[in-house]
Amino acid sequence: MSQPALAAVVIPAYNEAATIRDVVLRALQQLPLVIVVDDGSTDGTSRQLDGLGAVVLRHDANFGKAASLRRGASVAIERGAGAIVTLDGDGQHCPEDIPALMRAWHAAPESIVIGSRLHERGKIPPVRYWANRFANSCIGIVAGYPVADSQSGFRVYPARVFGEARLRYERAHSFVFESEVLIEAVRLGIRAHCVPVQVIYSDRARASHFRPVVDIARIARMLIWRLLTQGLAQRAAALRRA
Repeated sequence: MSQPALAAVVIPAYNEAATIRDVVLRALQQLPLVIVVDDGSTDGTSRQLDGLGAVVLRHDANFGKAASLRRGASVAIERGAGAIVTLDGDGQHCPEDIPALMRAWHAAPESIVIGSRLHERGKIPPVRYWANRFANSCIGIVAGYPVADSQSGFRVYPARVFGEARLRYERAHSFVFESEVLIEAVRLGIRAHCVPVQVIYSDRARASHFRPVVDIARIARMLIWRLLTQGLAQRAAALRRA
């Protein structure tokens, strides 16, 4: 029987001093390898992690969530990880839900597992709830299958996604990454499925970096580009077969 893949937790963090220590302590209770990428924080986020045993990487400037996820995943893969668990550092995700996501991933290791929040509508700010629902519908159309929570950053990825997916990681693309990776993964034969998780909006957390209007517009632009390029690719393939 093959051994279970080593899993690592990757936490991108930007100005999360109020919550990051608690999140990392609890994550370490679930998995021994926790990697935090301090993305140019100015509030002492990294100092909160002294003595915990997590791997702390620091950017001198803010490069965005996508770049932080990529760097953290690269270090995890170098250390032998076959599964990358991602969660936010603001306390919104409950590290105690990691085992449930990992059980779902072990049952289907060639999949992305998403911790879905939208079943607890009453706990989610209305603007974010409806923005997520709109994004889910659009991403489902382009990906070719329904996704219950396309915007949740609480996920388990097969490590090969970070090596094989053709994605952009620049700062302006940060909140597009988690949508686009679901579409690009289909090309690799990887689909996502969702597992319900707890929803927590802490008073200690800083305001969300997600801007519903701007970031949903960027996601929409990515979806249009994907639709156009996929349509052209399909037409070219049909011409080659003719």
